[in-house]
Amino acid sequence: MKEEKTTPLRQRMMEDMDIRGLCVEIQQGHIRCVRHFAAFPGRSPDTATPDDLRAYHLQMTTDMVSATTFNVRIISLRFFFSVTCPAN
Repeated sequence: MKEEKTTPLRQRMMEDMDIRGLCVEIQQGHIRCVRHFAAFPGRSPDTATPDDLRAYHLQMTTDMVSATTFNVRIISLRFFFSVTCPAN
């Protein structure tokens, strides 16, 4: 099994989710969604611009992801940007 390094940013997000009492499965899902988004621009997600987010939304539409997947990813990103790294 591949061991993944926990970055300070990821650690902070996990702590934020612990503070709010999110269960492990939800936490893993949020981490997975933010990692998926970070792969899109190819850099740390906290450096994303509004244009990066818009392009990601458009790409999900082009890829025809399900409404459920789309919404889960948006909820995860909303948590990340509003709680873990608001207005860096």
